Amino acid sequence: MNHDLSPPAPPRRARRIVLLGLVVSALAGVLFVLRRPLMMSAPACMAGQWDRCLGTFNGVVLMTLVTLPLAVLVAAALAYRRRAAGGSGAWRRSLAEVGMVHGTVPFLWLILMPGAGAGVVPGRVSLIPLRDLVTMGSLGIAGNLLVFASLGFFGPIRFAALASVPRILALGAGCSVLVETAQYVLRLDRVSSVDDVLVNATGAVLAGLASRRWWRTRTDAPPDPPRPGHTRPDAPAPSHTSAIGGHA
Repeated sequence: MNHDLSPPAPPRRARRIVLLGLVVSALAGVLFVLRRPLMMSAPACMAGQWDRCLGTFNGVVLMTLVTLPLAVLVAAALAYRRRAAGGSGAWRRSLAEVGMVHGTVPFLWLILMPGAGAGVVPGRVSLIPLRDLVTMGSLGIAGNLLVFASLGFFGPIRFAALASVPRILALGAGCSVLVETAQYVLRLDRVSSVDDVLVNATGAVLAGLASRRWWRTRTDAPPDPPRPGHTRPDAPAPSHTSAIGGHA
């Protein structure tokens, strides 16, 4: 008997089932921990009182979790359409696109939510690094880490151009700078802080590193179609014969 044979690798379907089970378990744990604060916003959301529902942190988180099945259905529809068209990596691309949107828009909504003195209080800026981290608290730091985490996690999976840590860092920092600038220009009664940019970018990088094994490389991308008047490098050379069959 040959004892050197290694056991076969688990099939891809089995790995996907295990990954799905882990995700569902993680969501169940989050719901269990947040069940009480989320239920405080449930009556207003169910009654259609959107100012009280989407105007609070708990309400936005609740609606994000409630619309998660809809996001999965949208990703499935996109994947089905791509597979019908003969595209490769349909599920990966579709889940990444929907995940970037569904995981980022709620946090942008919270960040750009106007405060009590919006339009009256002038914009405030804090440009001294690490000064605001003390006042953020653990919950504030965790929230800022999650702002662009979905973008950092799913971006390299969808776009090969983002498949590097410096580019994910630049993406997270650039998006955070745009948001902080919007807070200042729109006078939302919020402080535009450089620490928010640092923590937002760090969250994007950490999430990107968590998805590194699924990053899309340039070899995964389908070849570009040949342009008119050009031949592909691997195409056979044209025959130098005249129209009547003789040599030119």
